[in-house]
Amino acid sequence: MNLGKLWEDARGHVEFVVVVIVIVAAIIALAVIAEKFLFKEKKSKRFKTRNIAVVGMLSAIALVLFLFEIPLPFAPSFYELDFSELPVLIGSFALGPVAGVVIELCKILLKLVIKGTTTAFVGDFANFIVGCSMVVPAAIIYHRFRTKKAALVSLVTGTAIMTVFGSVFNAFYLLPAFADLYGMPLDSIIAMGQEINGNINSVATLVLFAVVPFNLLKGAVLTILTMLLYKHISPIIKGH
Repeated sequence: MNLGKLWEDARGHVEFVVVVIVIVAAIIALAVIAEKFLFKEKKSKRFKTRNIAVVGMLSAIALVLFLFEIPLPFAPSFYELDFSELPVLIGSFALGPVAGVVIELCKILLKLVIKGTTTAFVGDFANFIVGCSMVVPAAIIYHRFRTKKAALVSLVTGTAIMTVFGSVFNAFYLLPAFADLYGMPLDSIIAMGQEINGNINSVATLVLFAVVPFNLLKGAVLTILTMLLYKHISPIIKGH
């Protein structure tokens, strides 16, 4: 990927880039505050060299998973399923919500450098912010109680938050931003959904019949995989 071209694309959408920076900063601040109040006893261990290496490794795995996207029969082509949040969730369960946010952000930045963007940054930004809407609450709840039951509750809660937030965010910001950045009517995006599902005839129905099931499916698969894998992988991450 040509970094100069990536920079030119970013400069062409200054307002969008500013919004991205503000939201990224807000997410990082939330994760840092959560760790300060919930995990004070572990603060000295958070940023050991080993943890930095683990974050880098999990970011690389997340990037590989991010590059393999699965089209869904009930959603337009710009909604494709990937499991890149799996290493993010595992990292956040092992090291805390800040690590989860950093892994998620590194995944997006690495993807932009290696592959660029095909969605005028909208899809990449959406993946980060919506992914964090599951990862951060799940990590906070899990670290508050640290039991198997808490892990399940945290993942189910994270899925619910991701579904609600993702739906509202798509309806009021992402879909209009996507239409604006691509210079296409919002009706054209709705029509793409209608070709797949005749019940889609507005932004609200696009969200209801495509975005909601998309996030529920993704959250359910991530919940199952995290519950199956975390206990087996966490000793390796923590060096036990």
